[in-house]
Amino acid sequence: MRVVISGANGFVGQRLVRRLLAEDITPGQPIEHLILIDQHFDTACAGPRALQLTGSISDPALLRQALAGGAELVFHLASIPGGLAERSYELGRQVNLSATLELLEQLKAQSRPARVVFASSVAVYGEPMPALIDDATLPQPTLTYGTHKLIGELLLADFCRHGWIDGIALRLPAIVARPPAASGLLSAFMSDIFWALAAGRPFCCPVSPQAVAWWMSVQCCVDNLLHAARLAPQHGRPMPAIALPVLRLTIADVVSGLATRYGADRRTLVTYEPDDALEAAFGRYPPLDTRRAEALGFHHDGTIAQLIENALAP
Repeated sequence: MRVVISGANGFVGQRLVRRLLAEDITPGQPIEHLILIDQHFDTACAGPRALQLTGSISDPALLRQALAGGAELVFHLASIPGGLAERSYELGRQVNLSATLELLEQLKAQSRPARVVFASSVAVYGEPMPALIDDATLPQPTLTYGTHKLIGELLLADFCRHGWIDGIALRLPAIVARPPAASGLLSAFMSDIFWALAAGRPFCCPVSPQAVAWWMSVQCCVDNLLHAARLAPQHGRPMPAIALPVLRLTIADVVSGLATRYGADRRTLVTYEPDDALEAAFGRYPPLDTRRAEALGFHHDGTIAQLIENALAP
């Protein structure tokens, strides 16, 4: 099997690569070639099966190189995230839209349709969100990033309808805990609080203790990406984008969980300076009905304690 990953050096991408180097997608069908695409790589990938291609996903020649031997499975993770896409529209359009369409067009030329797992985002719902979100909720993105992801979902569905690919779009929430670094993500504080309290450092939270959001660890995210890759082929029947099961927690819930794990003093390390705009975007998440996703076998972290364990695992 030939597997291609765009955004392979990203936070989720690195974890996914490590899993794929350790296990096969399907028993008895080993991964013979793992083609990794990103702007740069922090480390060389061990093993003869992996090929790292350095460059922009928006470069058609790089995509042709990645797909030269064909691909049975593609994880399309590369994107320009929320805050950066707002500030740099041209860059966001180039990577999130033009590169996605070019990737699909090149896959269309294959003799057999590839399974494409597309990392979409809950940003497609926009804000303010309705009182309940379920599979019938109409996406109404209010950020450029969310608009780009929704367009990507529609392109994926259209190429599936024609039978050119076999695609599944997963609407990912904020994934924790990203290492502290400039990421362009408006939701970065959701990861920063984990690292700060785990290390015993003070943390100034930009939303209130009552702010409620959807949470998923990177380990759980990779589990769900791999599960999407293993689902039965759709044979030209586009599958609606999947809102994944999540833990719906307040900031106070997360602080309490971290204090339980690392010591009661962690509560005193947190101060609050709520930003109204940030809280409107990332602190007022309604209940999410994910019965369809659960019936398909997708899952969340289970408990706050397990979320913390999974998020901060080495």
